[in-house]
Amino acid sequence: MTLSYGKRQETQLLPYGLILASVVLQFVRQDLRVLPRVRPHKEPNLLPPNLTPMTITNCTLDHFKQIFTDIADFWGHDRTLYLHHPMYVREFGNTAYVIKDGDTVAAYLFGFLSQTHPAAYVKFAAVRAAYRRRGLARRLYDHFIAYAKTRGCTEIRAITTPTNADSIAFHRALGMELLGEPNEDGVPVIKDYAGPGRDRVVFRNFI
Repeated sequence: MTLSYGKRQETQLLPYGLILASVVLQFVRQDLRVLPRVRPHKEPNLLPPNLTPMTITNCTLDHFKQIFTDIADFWGHDRTLYLHHPMYVREFGNTAYVIKDGDTVAAYLFGFLSQTHPAAYVKFAAVRAAYRRRGLARRLYDHFIAYAKTRGCTEIRAITTPTNADSIAFHRALGMELLGEPNEDGVPVIKDYAGPGRDRVVFRNFI
């Protein structure tokens, strides 16, 4: 390397280590230009397509119409159809919930708050056949309970018929107690709860 100072020139040699480092750096820069671009890491979706997250929303009249139309897919029959009244959405819409998978209602819960004591009451809770065994009904109950607590409720209640073994097993799994006295089949019921001769299983849990 030559340095110029006016008329006099002096030759100064760079240290061998600096020259070698400069050469290596040039090769590294050339290699970097041909390396493939590294894409940002993206966490994989560990949920299978049929288990994508589904959120709870308030039930709308459009949701209700879908439930009404597909009632047998939720209950296995249409015998409860006449009990499904849109008032649960129109008048108690803040305690009517659905879980949707895209545009499909996968599960729903209709409830309301008692006007005589601090209790939340579940009228209907059902899951579409293709979406069972995923904990959707439990999620709906938990959501309803969380809301009921904010309204001062201290217990949650639900009822079913003495022969509805699936409902009884589900509510027991939730930790709810069965009120009343055992009937001839050993199932605790409250006599005439739904009218003369119409005994019902009444579930209760303190929240």
